[in-house]
Amino acid sequence: MPFARLTTATTPTCHIGLGLAAVGRPGYINLGRDEDLGDDRSVETLRARTHELLDAAYAQGVRYFDAARSYGRSEEFLADWLGGNPRIDDVVVGSKWGYTYTAGWTTDAEKHEVKDHSVRTYDRQRAETAELLGDRLDLYQIHSVTPDSPALTDKELHARLAEAAAQGTTIGFSTSGPAQADAIRAALEVTVDGEPLFRTVQSTYNALETSAGPALAEAHDAGLTVIVKEGMANGRLAGPHAPDVLKAVAEETSLGCDAVALALVLRQPWAGVVLSGAATTGQLASNLHAAVVDLDDEQLSRLATLVEEPREYWQRRGQLPWH
Repeated sequence: MPFARLTTATTPTCHIGLGLAAVGRPGYINLGRDEDLGDDRSVETLRARTHELLDAAYAQGVRYFDAARSYGRSEEFLADWLGGNPRIDDVVVGSKWGYTYTAGWTTDAEKHEVKDHSVRTYDRQRAETAELLGDRLDLYQIHSVTPDSPALTDKELHARLAEAAAQGTTIGFSTSGPAQADAIRAALEVTVDGEPLFRTVQSTYNALETSAGPALAEAHDAGLTVIVKEGMANGRLAGPHAPDVLKAVAEETSLGCDAVALALVLRQPWAGVVLSGAATTGQLASNLHAAVVDLDDEQLSRLATLVEEPREYWQRRGQLPWH
């Protein structure tokens, strides 16, 4: 398991990862994006920004980097950085397949990505990922599995994934939507030749959306590494947009709303890696303070009042515009 590397790391930030969704393409649904990126979102500008973030993250103890085929050129940018730093051999590299990027490097495309969990898409995207990341790829995840996803029942796909696992690539899946818990539990039942297929799960969990928590605890108990995405709720928990309760607790800790929001996730005993989706080095530095936030029971009780009903949360997320 590549995540075994993290168990020997000693930095307090080694269980915070860097996700590249926000910087691998010019458009995304995070709030505050115009202020974060500005008007110049050329390929070379975002490549340089990604490399700057990767440099800063590594220097501050981050050891997991997360990309996807649908995150524009995130795999390419990450591959360039790895190639330029050949001595760095203690990071875990993950990517995802199942969505195809279709925005053509614009922010106003009718569709930014198209989902397809077929064997045909897996074969194509696996080859594309291999061309870029080669043997640096540690983890390959099915992108956004839902309970109705054919990826949960397609035996031919399972055989392909098991073949990749036999060759040394860890196989995982990510989830999205109000029924994440159902998708996680269904995936835990998938086996090939009597052995569990999936070794990692990546799900949305944050102060507003906690419904996947019990299923993620079950996945952890079953031996899967749990990766948490969208701990900042696509910017809804960042300073300018944060609820008053979060702002108040953050003021009490003398740290940012983002650090408190991510600390709330980090303290879950099943959370193996919590992703930062930072788009600037300043945001990254603030996110990494989550590793030292200490929340008391009274603060935790106040933060618990922020939880939304899952369908309400995901409906609101679906209405966020691509910036």
